[in-house]
This record gives sequence, C-alpha cells and structure tokens, in this order.
Amino acid sequence: MTIKEIFDTMDYGPAPESAADAFAWLVDQGSRFGHFINGDFTTPGKGFESKNPATGEVLAELSQATKKDVDAAVKAARTAQGPWAAMGGSGRATYLYAIARLMQKHSRLFAVLETLDNGKPIRESRDIDIPLVQRHFYHHAGHAQLMDEEMSGREALGVCGQIIPWNFPLLMLAWKVAPALAMGNTVVLKPAEYTSLTALLFADICRQAGLPKGVVNIVTGDGAVGEMIVNADVDKIAFTGSTDVGRKIREATAGTGKALTLELGGKSPYIVFDDADLDSAIEGLVDAIWFNQGQVCCAGSRLLVQESVSERFHKKLRARMKTLRLGDPLDKCIDVGAVVDPVQHAEITRLVATAKNCTVHQSKVNMPAKGCFFPPTLIEGLSPADPLMQEEIFGPVLVTTTFRTPSEAVELANNTRYGLAATLWTENVNLALDIAPKLVAGVVWVNGTNMFDAAAPFGGVRESGFGREGGVEGLMAYTRPKGETKALTPIAAFEGAEAATAPAGIDRTAKMYIGGKQARPDSGYSKPVYGPKGNLLGHVGTGSRKDVRNAVEAAHAAKGWSKTTGHLRAQILYYMAENLAARAGEFAARIDAMTGKGEGTAEVEASLQRLFSAAAWADKYDGLAHGVPIRGVALGMKEPVGTIGVLCADEAPLLGLISAMAPVIAMGNRVILAASQAFPLAATDLYQVLETSDLPAGVVNILTGAHKDLGDTMAKHLNLDAVWSFSSTDLSQLIEVASAGNLKRTWVNNGQATDWARDHSKRFLQAATEVKTVWIPYGE
Repeated sequence: MTIKEIFDTMDYGPAPESAADAFAWLVDQGSRFGHFINGDFTTPGKGFESKNPATGEVLAELSQATKKDVDAAVKAARTAQGPWAAMGGSGRATYLYAIARLMQKHSRLFAVLETLDNGKPIRESRDIDIPLVQRHFYHHAGHAQLMDEEMSGREALGVCGQIIPWNFPLLMLAWKVAPALAMGNTVVLKPAEYTSLTALLFADICRQAGLPKGVVNIVTGDGAVGEMIVNADVDKIAFTGSTDVGRKIREATAGTGKALTLELGGKSPYIVFDDADLDSAIEGLVDAIWFNQGQVCCAGSRLLVQESVSERFHKKLRARMKTLRLGDPLDKCIDVGAVVDPVQHAEITRLVATAKNCTVHQSKVNMPAKGCFFPPTLIEGLSPADPLMQEEIFGPVLVTTTFRTPSEAVELANNTRYGLAATLWTENVNLALDIAPKLVAGVVWVNGTNMFDAAAPFGGVRESGFGREGGVEGLMAYTRPKGETKALTPIAAFEGAEAATAPAGIDRTAKMYIGGKQARPDSGYSKPVYGPKGNLLGHVGTGSRKDVRNAVEAAHAAKGWSKTTGHLRAQILYYMAENLAARAGEFAARIDAMTGKGEGTAEVEASLQRLFSAAAWADKYDGLAHGVPIRGVALGMKEPVGTIGVLCADEAPLLGLISAMAPVIAMGNRVILAASQAFPLAATDLYQVLETSDLPAGVVNILTGAHKDLGDTMAKHLNLDAVWSFSSTDLSQLIEVASAGNLKRTWVNNGQATDWARDHSKRFLQAATEVKTVWIPYGE
C-alpha cells in the first residue's frame, strides 16, 4: 500500500511487532522446557507442544508433570517456607521489588511471548497485562514491608497450590504469586496447558532476582497435574477457571482443612440506560466483550439496553462492528486476535450454532487463511431464559435484550447463577449509585469496563466463586490468625432414666423459632434433654429438612433487614442485650443445669459483651475508598452475605450462639441457627428475648435437632448463601462437599476448638460480609 493509498482510504497499515527476541529466548532454552523446582529447571521429559494459535506454529515442547514432580515441588516449597516467612516482611519486600524491576526491564519480551502463546493482540499484552503484572509485584512489595506492623496478629498459611487459566496467563500468575509471597507463603503453580511460556519466563526472572530456592515452583501439564496439586500436601488452593472444575475442587478439598479461593465463570451484564453517552458506551462495549477475543471471565457478554434507545444503540453497535480489525495478533493495529486453541474455537462455534429464533450478526472481517480466528458476533432477540443468555460462551460473542425500567434492568441483570462483574452506563450519578448496590456482582463498573488494579479487590459471588484477589482482602486469603489450636472433643448429651419426669411434673417441649413465631417440628418428634445427674430438664423438637426449608423461606421474606441502617440494627442489638441482662440469672441457671460446670454466669456476661460489640460495629464496619491509578475512585463496599446457616457450638450453648448470631445480623444478614445439639435449652429460652427486642420476624430463626441432619440439609439448600459449623461433631467434610452445589461460602472448624472466651467479633464480621468493588471514574 502506497502513502497516497493510505491517505485516500484512511485504512490502517500494518504495524508488526518483531518477535525475534522472544524466539531467541525460546531457542536459548532449547525450545524444550522441564519444570521449575527448587530454583532450577528440571531435565525436559515427555510432554506436549505449545503452539501459536494465530498460525499453528509450534513454539516449544513442554513437559507433562508426574506425581513425582509435583511431590518434589511441594517438598521444595515446604522446606523453603519456614525461612522465607522468618525473613520478615522487609526482606520479602526486597525480592518482590527486584522481581517487579526485572519485569519492567523485560516488559517487551513478556508482552511478545504472551501474544505468541495466547493469541491476544500485542497492544493488550503490552499496554494492559504486563503493566498490571508489574503493578501487582510493586504493590505487594509494599504490603510485605508493612505486614509486621499492619497484620501483626496474622501469619502465612504455608505452601500454596495455585492453578491458573489460559486467558490471562501472566496476569493471573501475578494475582496469585505476589500476595502469597508477600505474606510469607511459598507456591507450587501450574500454568494452563495451552499457555505456559510466560510462567516459565517468570521462573527465569525469579532466578535472576536471586529468589531463595523453593519459594516459587512451577510445574506444567494438563488438568491431571492440577488435580495432583489439589490432592498434595499443601495448605491452600487458589484456582481460577471454570465453575465446573471449581465445584470439583471444592469437593476434593472438603474436610482437609485446606484454605480455598475460587475465581470462576461469569455472564456479566452490560447495562445501558437511556441517558447514557451512547458513543462512549459503544466503545466501552467493544472493550467489554471483544477484549481478549471475549475470553474474559468478567466479559460484558450480556447486553441490556433500555428500550427507548435500543434501536439507535444497536444501529451504532453494528456500524462499529464493521470497523473492528481482526488478524495477526502481533500487528499493533489489530483489535481482535486469535482464540487460544482449536478446542475452544470449536466450542464457540457449537454454541453459536444453537442460536434459534433470533438474529445473528457477524462482522464482515477478512478472516486469515489459518489460525483460530472467530469473527465478532452479535446475537439479538433472545429471551432472558435462552441458554445463550445464561451460559458462558467465552468467546467474542455478545447476546442482547432490552428493558423498560431500572428495576427491570436489575431483575434481568441478576437473572443468572453467576455474580462476577457488571457494567452500567448512565450520566445520572444518582441512578448509578442506586443501581450498583442492587446488582449481584463482586465488581461493578460505572461508565467504564475491565478496570483492574492491585489495590482493588476482584472476585465474585454465587457460582462465580468466593474469595478476593487484590487489596487487603486478597491478602487475608493468604494468612491466618496466629496461635495454636486444640482438637475439639465431641460433646454428647447427658442421658437419663426413661421414667424421669419434668420439674414440677409439667411437660415442657420447646418449639422451633421460625419467622418470628414458635413452631412445632415438622417431624412431629421430640427428644428429652437431661442434666448431668440424669434429671429431665425438658424436651426439644427434632428438626428436619422441612424445618430448614421453612426457616430459609422466613429468612428470605425478611430480606428488608439488609436494607436497614447500621444505626437501627445497633439499637435492636443493644435492646436485645438489655433484655438478656434482665434475665441473666435465669439463663445462667439454665446453663449450669444443662452443663453442670458452674460457668453459667460468666457465659451470660460474655454473651452480653458480644451483643454490645456487635452493636458497636453495626455502623462502623466500613468499606474503603481504594487508591487506584485512575481519575476516579474504587469503592470497596461491604455488603451482607445474605442468608447464613450456623451449627452452633456445643461447648458454649449460649455464648457460641450469640457470638455467631450478633455479628451476622449486625451486618444485615438473616440467620438460621441450629442450637447446641447437647445443650439446646439456652437457645430455646432465647426466643422470648428476641420476641421482646423489636427484631423483625425471620431475621433470626432457631432450630433444634441433630447437627448432622440439619447441617447436610443447610449445605445442600440452594437458597442459603453460607453455612458455618462450630459443632463438636466434626461435619466439615460433609458440609463442604454438599456446599459445592451452589458454591456457597463455608466456615468450618475442621475439628478444632474455638476459645469462646475471646472476642472473635472481627473474624465473624469479615465472614458475614462480601466486598463489592464499585469503580467510578469522573471528569469530562
């Protein structure tokens, strides 16, 4: 093309990026790679080819890790972890800073290698991925420096197994490795089978930085290697990938005590209101769905447009699609590169072929003769329930529908099993700040999309996973409270004589407390409660699956509690404490009669303090305005988890219950409490305190019965958002396996005792809230 032709047509000319240095690095390594274990590369073994998806060219041969390789990597990490943690935050910060500097030094090499291996356009690798990677290591070097001062009560978990996907190979590595190392952990990382090369280049950088041997270990291979890491002797698993695999990992780690964070799939809504700057919203949409060929877990793949501007918006969108440039990812002028692998290309093709009773519009682009390319695609006219509106396609495919009112937009946006991210466009800041909290998503972008930073938490809700990456919240996932724990001894209920009669000859059978009312157990059965001398103290109902169902329904009917102010919730908690204090002697006597320990008075006093603490925190447990490098702000808003089921502690029948209940409702959650299985009468006596404390019906529901039966039902219930177990019966594995159904949050004791005499309110507040990051850029 001549200069004259360029000026006549105004077409973009080719602007190829040289790959010579990247190929030279591959050749220097022999174009064959082993694993990176204990500071050195192993001898390459049998494995597989890594190909350029844009051309099909073989880039290198990689080794398939065996169990022996994984065990060696874990052993090296375990050996290195103690000295690495003992080095102190400032020592670790020095290494993280050195890694960041070296990654800056070799930034172009990383960018080109990422594009060759993954197929994404070079301008995305160069201008987005690699700078963010550097930012994460710099940012977490600072956190390492501050850990001894700011997180003095926490310590490293130990060895972390990390499994990352192929869509952002190096960025996902940074998201996981940087915080883990900063907090004193060591890692065994498995990059995706399709895209391992930048991880191996990172290993070379670790050597250049002088990182102690064994701190970072990298093993390559397919999903079987990831499964080996999950089952290995590690203390934490961090996984980013599909929801189906995340569910299997939840089941595999159940009951092992391994910490787990999952960042999974999404079907994120992209909402355009009628007052939006439509041209800006179009450009944002291009980045939302065609960035990285749509292979983004938080891609804005579900377009919702207000009806009054729908026709005009879609016309502009189709016109913009005509100008998208697809081709060689190493061309700096390209918008859309190659899909990562023929397998993924075939899956995208299959899903688009299922589109029925709709309009499919594809960009008229010049398709390369070879390579895994798929044209940008728009599918209009789908119903909200259509599988293409519900299931993640993970390709450059946008589906769209319309809405009439803001409330309908929220309803459509939340009509998904996922909850990773959402985007909304409006010039009305009042509307934006009204809608953002209503969207069920871990991240919300206002008038923008795909904004990320190391200081701002990222992660999802529902079946998009749990845990956060980035920010202080991300660090918490790589630490635990300091201190030794003790094994929890199962506590059995006392037995008595069958002929024993109730005090004063009166038969007292305590009912359940559901929806603000006392309710008989659906099973129609009850069981006696005896004191330590075999004396009959009363009877309690035997809770069953239907009682859990009724309690969950009552809790959902009380969802307005989440919208009340912290000030109101604090007042009710204070009132609850006053009413309990007025009956302190009665409750103390009841606890003594059940347990025979004579510690009832102390337990009631501690319970009062927990209520006062929760009331104090109700309007003070705030979010953060994160310092992100944009002209705008990223708000870390703390939101209630939703409806939480709790198996209360047996050893502290009143204190254990209130220690969990008070922070939960202080944060706006609703709760279903399974009373102490051995000593339930303190919980049933609490009904009267709740009834006289102005607590709305359904906010607190109390069941009695066997923890195993109630816990299994709670964990399987799809309308419960979290289940916690402090039961002296170790139900950790049962609950974590059952929770995989909807990937609800779990907090289990793994058979370890809790010191209820200590105030753990902060831990409960953290578990009772989710952080939603709302990005709000400003300026003209």
